[in-house]
Amino acid sequence: ASGAGLVLRNVRLTEELLARLEELRASRQRLVAAQDAERRRLERNIHDGAQQQLVALAVKIRLARQLGTKDPGKANDLLEQTEREVSQALEDLRDLARGIYPPLLADQGLVAALSAQARRAPFPTEINAGDLERSSPEAEAAVYFCILEALQNVAKYSGASKATVTLAQNNGHLTFEVRDDGRGFDMTKTSYGTGLQGMADRVAALGGALAVRSSPGSGTVVAGSVPLASAARTDPGQGPRSVGTVVG
Repeated sequence: ASGAGLVLRNVRLTEELLARLEELRASRQRLVAAQDAERRRLERNIHDGAQQQLVALAVKIRLARQLGTKDPGKANDLLEQTEREVSQALEDLRDLARGIYPPLLADQGLVAALSAQARRAPFPTEINAGDLERSSPEAEAAVYFCILEALQNVAKYSGASKATVTLAQNNGHLTFEVRDDGRGFDMTKTSYGTGLQGMADRVAALGGALAVRSSPGSGTVVAGSVPLASAARTDPGQGPRSVGTVVG
């Protein structure tokens, strides 16, 4: 009887040990996944935020160089504006490096934060938002960085003279659209790229969707939506939900 009891005790101890090992393995996997997700989040924020500002600054510096001999006064004004924006870009980069969203976005919301970015853009950018109410921090951050990425693409690739950003809240979703009047592109000949793929990943993590529409000579429209009360999904099998062709 004592032998049988010892066997049962050993079986229980073995089962407990295996259960604890499984808990440890699962905990380690969650930790690794969380660290990787945080790394990717910071990488996307730096790419979509600070990089967009630097692209705009580079465009303004080139313009100032072109104006140097033709209109020195205007060139000097542009350089002074660029100097101020460099300081702001550095501050934003410090915030992002600490994993902090832009203070203006956290304090005053999407419209204020995007309006500040629009003033720095190298082309006229109109923000249409109506009486937009605050959404969850996750939803606002996702839309903010997606719009910055879209505006960066306008500056880099489209040759557009202007862009329009539209924000709305419909059926429990925060929706956005970035429309430009640039050269457009043939969607049948363009594959996925890192920029807009990152946008698709960002909205998909919150259960949202992204669509890109374009054709040669007709400009480009980037549109997306995320649930108003978004929180990041942890299901590793949840992939990007996108409509249309996503490029970057």
